[in-house]
Amino acid sequence: MEVLDIGQKSFLKFKNLTKLGVFHFTTTKSGWGKNGQSRFTGDEEESYQFYREELARAVGICRQQLIFPRQVHGDRIVVVDNLVSSSEIAGTDALVTNQRGTCICVQTADCVPILIYDPRQQVVAAVHAGWRGTVSKIVAKTIHRMQLQFDSEPEDLVSGIGPSIHHHVYEVGQDVIAQVRENFSNFRGLLKPSAHEGKAFLDLWAANKTLMIESGMKEENIEIMGMCSLSHESLFYSARRDGAVTGRMATGIMLK
Repeated sequence: MEVLDIGQKSFLKFKNLTKLGVFHFTTTKSGWGKNGQSRFTGDEEESYQFYREELARAVGICRQQLIFPRQVHGDRIVVVDNLVSSSEIAGTDALVTNQRGTCICVQTADCVPILIYDPRQQVVAAVHAGWRGTVSKIVAKTIHRMQLQFDSEPEDLVSGIGPSIHHHVYEVGQDVIAQVRENFSNFRGLLKPSAHEGKAFLDLWAANKTLMIESGMKEENIEIMGMCSLSHESLFYSARRDGAVTGRMATGIMLK
């Protein structure tokens, strides 16, 4: 992980993607104007336009280059090209593109942001994976979509798992436990014991890494930032800690 300070704002970057010269970022809580609760999507443009403009200015691109899906904790994936309109990425949790100058992003506040880069075919992806997206294997489905549409080879892919809730504070109930057990053969390693009956701690980082490796990615090409959104209150927003009305971090990637 690398830290980049731009004015009053701090951004985090993955070492593996930086080494390859890929434009990417994850925002933190610091330096945002207005009410400080940065949001990048919403029902009304007024709720996010200011923050998109601030983000674009900070990273040195135009606001129109930022593309965010309207996330719903599902497994829908959209390939962004010149013909895709904003209405077509409603109800979507992963974006893929080979269009240069298009910065695809997701926003999170405890869920897992994942960036994927194919250096051979020049394709990028941004994935939002909460527990629902994780058990529905959205990151594996995104890799499969890259294979089908762009001839990506999983062993070529380079990925980063960004700041999100860590298993030592992410306690889940029987409904989530049952779905993890159903969808992961290594569920015993993903679910850590809890002192509370019927509860367990879920490792979303390891679960998504498992999905990427099972899809054919090399383990050494997967970087986990290792920053817990709930525990690092000064750096990150957390819906579990602060409530759903809190701000969001943006994680984006672009082919320049």
